[in-house]
Amino acid sequence: MESKPNPPSAPPAAATEAVLKPSAPVPEGSTITKGIDHNAFQDHEMTVSELVEGMSNMGIQAGAISKAVQIINEMRAYRDPETGDPTTIFLGLTSNLISSGLRDSIRYLVQHKCVSALVMTAGGVEEDLIKCLAPTYLGAFDLDGAELREKGMNRIGNMLVPNANYCAFEDWVVPLLEKYAERQCQEREKDPDWCWTPSMLIEQLGVAIEDESSVLYWAAKNGIPIFCPALTDGSLGDMMFFHSFRVERHLEIAIVRDLRKINTMAMAAKKAGMIILGGGLVKHHIANACLMRNGADYAVYINTAQEYDASDAGARPDEAISWGKIKAGAPAVKVSEGL
Repeated sequence: MESKPNPPSAPPAAATEAVLKPSAPVPEGSTITKGIDHNAFQDHEMTVSELVEGMSNMGIQAGAISKAVQIINEMRAYRDPETGDPTTIFLGLTSNLISSGLRDSIRYLVQHKCVSALVMTAGGVEEDLIKCLAPTYLGAFDLDGAELREKGMNRIGNMLVPNANYCAFEDWVVPLLEKYAERQCQEREKDPDWCWTPSMLIEQLGVAIEDESSVLYWAAKNGIPIFCPALTDGSLGDMMFFHSFRVERHLEIAIVRDLRKINTMAMAAKKAGMIILGGGLVKHHIANACLMRNGADYAVYINTAQEYDASDAGARPDEAISWGKIKAGAPAVKVSEGL
């Protein structure tokens, strides 16, 4: 028996209202989401600038990357109308970037005086020096940790550092620590309050390495301070620990003097910019220095941390604005992990 077709009728009104809900008028001047017209580049290779510009209205994280480039270009272009002073640019970076090939990009920025100061972790300081003594190798994220330990291989993500590299670092740095301890005694004969600071010690290590592939070398050569408030948190700290047993008067390092130095740099700046690659200590140390001037004038964060554990590492720029670490209305962006 054939079924009879249902007679035509109107769809349910409730469903129609839900699915076909009218839109409010789109505000005039709203940005339209669009990507890159690759046909426009058939006669020439697309440049990096063209790629980044084409990402500006793409959506997701592509727009954040484009905005980050715009902000950095702004902070680099600024000159004070009265003095001609440029933006004081603080670059913060975590040690994994130095362990990776991005070290060469950081070195370029310091070599060509593109930044005013760096804030690094102890790992960044020592890995830069160690790479001058012996190479780091590509490995894999899933290599067995117990097997690597048996072979004396240390894993940093998907990179491998032979333990022999750290032995070479000890052979190089311990005589310098002895020299610096001796200088400390000599200086204190003239000034009892004389003391090393982390940035002073890092500068001297940069002078001593005599290697143009080094970030520390170019920072010392160009007078760019490297701040490291947790200088003992790594292999360099291990060497200081061992050295403290070998001498009667071991090194004393004054962190507060460096704190005054970086805070004073921020306060004296005509404009201050933050470029933070990663999170944790380097991010907050720069942000807190900018608090002393009631906030940075520019801020670019690049990290993979999320804000929902309330960590400073994952916080968006708007949270820093609430603390006075970025000025309200200042150009600021966070670039997260994906496009």
